[in-house]
Amino acid sequence: MFTGIIEELGRVIALEPRGAGARLTVACASVLLDATLGASIAVNGTCLTAVELTHDRFSADLAPETLARTNLGQLHSGSAVNLERPLRANARLDGHFVLGHVDGTAELISLEALGNDNWWLRIRVPEDLTRYIVEKGSLAVDGMSLTVAEIYDAEVAFTIIPHTYRNTTLHGYEPGAKINVEVDILAKHLEKLTAEKNEDWEKDLPF
Repeated sequence: MFTGIIEELGRVIALEPRGAGARLTVACASVLLDATLGASIAVNGTCLTAVELTHDRFSADLAPETLARTNLGQLHSGSAVNLERPLRANARLDGHFVLGHVDGTAELISLEALGNDNWWLRIRVPEDLTRYIVEKGSLAVDGMSLTVAEIYDAEVAFTIIPHTYRNTTLHGYEPGAKINVEVDILAKHLEKLTAEKNEDWEKDLPF
């Protein structure tokens, strides 16, 4: 479980194909302070397991599903990545509950300057995810917990403050870039529970 509050920008050392998957190695510092083998680390919002650790880097294996559903397969040596350690049970929840289970990739439409280093971010999300996104709700975008400012069909917009712009991967993206998105898990659970209740209700109808 994560919060969507990015702790550190890491730098990709290598992405090595391995059979059907790949191994990703990332240079970093802060997220390794209390890391052990098998620890979870969110990379661009994707929960990965550290299988190799040194004082300044970690490696994680990427399954075919991860490569197909996220933007991690597009990384290369030198790519910047958003990093976050899991949430501690006694820690403050500054963002929102993020599982690190990416639902798909969105397309960056634009990132426009608003002045004073504030920005207006617009992305296009997969249409099957739009029903889980509401104005003023939360969306994990490359692991960042962002508040939805506007939504129109499949286009979603956010205001990006200076701290977020400077300390995440956003400042290095161009229009057309693929960005990982994870919708609010509570919305998906509610949809399933509601659908099951409706099915039970229809079964009880006398006709």
